[in-house]
Amino acid sequence: MLVLLPPSEGKANSGAGAPLKLESLSLPGLTAAREAVLGELVELCAGDPDQNEKAREVLGLSEGLRGEVAKNAGLPTAGARPAGEIYTGVLYDALGLATLDTAAKQRAARSLLVFSGLWGAVRVTDRIPSYRCSMGVKLPGLGALGAHWRAPMADVLPEAAGSGLVLDLRSAAYAAAWKPKGEVAGRTATVRVLHAPTRKVVSHFNKATKGRIVRSLLSEGAAPKNPAELVEALRDLGYEVEAQAPEKAGRAWALDMLVEEIH
Repeated sequence: MLVLLPPSEGKANSGAGAPLKLESLSLPGLTAAREAVLGELVELCAGDPDQNEKAREVLGLSEGLRGEVAKNAGLPTAGARPAGEIYTGVLYDALGLATLDTAAKQRAARSLLVFSGLWGAVRVTDRIPSYRCSMGVKLPGLGALGAHWRAPMADVLPEAAGSGLVLDLRSAAYAAAWKPKGEVAGRTATVRVLHAPTRKVVSHFNKATKGRIVRSLLSEGAAPKNPAELVEALRDLGYEVEAQAPEKAGRAWALDMLVEEIH
């Protein structure tokens, strides 16, 4: 099973670990694309005050987040930590990687893939520095990052997906970087979270529920091989799931998770 996750906007501090080594990251087929984004991002953020203002605008940062520009400028020498420690926020709080038992942590290392505007996609064990660069950013030289990642992702991700289930929990911006196609799409499941009484999509609870789903699957050692088995596994774990199989080949399954309370 391969689980595709969005990153978090907020991130933990890098700490004092050894700096990033791009060649050590998983999915080495993305290295050249990573080098291109990292190089332009650092150059954009390492200028004079006028340049820093331009960087803030390009990155879509508020005045209160001006310090993120300096953080990006220092990425080549910043300390690096496992990505599972860098990403924070609602989904990752609910997932609680640090509190999983040893077996579940090993499953997480094998199955979780976090998408990123800067790195493309990384395993939770990959060591990265804290950064600020969403998939929605359009860099002056490379252009829109979603488009930048499509070609290298198309080469690398089918192999990473292997022959098993792909559970796609990404937000729309990150889904734009790679769309499963053909046979891989047929064993992919996307997830929405709906408030059961109103049938409306919920935002905050959407992230929390997705984190809990992943934690449940990892903790219980569930190993569904396809979307149909995933639906059964989630129901066995106590989730209320409605599933819609694709009407045509080459399309993903659509799963709705129904929740009674929004918190």
